[in-house]
Amino acid sequence: MGTPVDQLVELLDLEQIELNIFRGRSPEEELQRTFGGQVAGQALVAAGRTVEGDRPVHSLHAYFLRPGVPGVPIVYQVDRIRDGRSFTTRRVLGIQQGRSIFALTADFHVPEQGGIEHQNAMPEVPAPEDLPSALEEVGSRLGELPPFISRRQPFDIRYVDRLRWSKEELAGVEPRSGVWLRTNGALPDDPLIHVCALTYASDMTLLDAVRVPVEPLWGRRHFDMASLDHAMWFHRPFRADEWLLYQQESPVAHGARGLARGEIYDRSGQLVVSVVQEGLFRPLPE
Repeated sequence: MGTPVDQLVELLDLEQIELNIFRGRSPEEELQRTFGGQVAGQALVAAGRTVEGDRPVHSLHAYFLRPGVPGVPIVYQVDRIRDGRSFTTRRVLGIQQGRSIFALTADFHVPEQGGIEHQNAMPEVPAPEDLPSALEEVGSRLGELPPFISRRQPFDIRYVDRLRWSKEELAGVEPRSGVWLRTNGALPDDPLIHVCALTYASDMTLLDAVRVPVEPLWGRRHFDMASLDHAMWFHRPFRADEWLLYQQESPVAHGARGLARGEIYDRSGQLVVSVVQEGLFRPLPE
């Protein structure tokens, strides 16, 4: 079966069944819905396969329309909206069992030199080598890992702040979270694979920032959570198999929805990606 990273690369390697139509597999899982990061990553692969290689993706905007069904293939239909001198635009619809479950618009841009350069500084946090992996930290506390942990196995994820396990520890905690992450092995050199792998991973922890003031991030959940939309801006090239710092915060939560935004830095301190997502949070019955 290969390593978890091999399986991730295989998951992102779509089957082309027509000029603008691709099919991606959806792993069997004991969960009620397909992982949103998987659908977003696969849809971006479909878009990228229709664009010349000299135009890297610079942004995506996506909506999760319906829950996907684990184990059922997803068909991605690409609409070639625009092929301009500098920018290329693609729209992708993810279809499963005859119904649209996901919609994405992606823009690709020929690299240019600009006259304006600035960025937020990377925050000072412990180095990833000084932190335990999330699997080690959670496993030592819970023993049996949750079923959705299989989605994280292709990645080494390390929380920059200690995990909190009780309401007393949550007192006064700000709606912020941060992780170091990278794949658990080398990826192919294709830049599209690195962008799509990070798109997959970006949906794993971003909504933690909404939950962190009210409940432990691991263990029994008190909310039914679902991603509603997702946007990413890719500022600079990066490798998803090298350490990246993903700093996340939630500026607002209201009306059963929480907004989270993140900044992703490479090891040298360059801001490489910005992310924004809104999620649905409905209390589960006690």
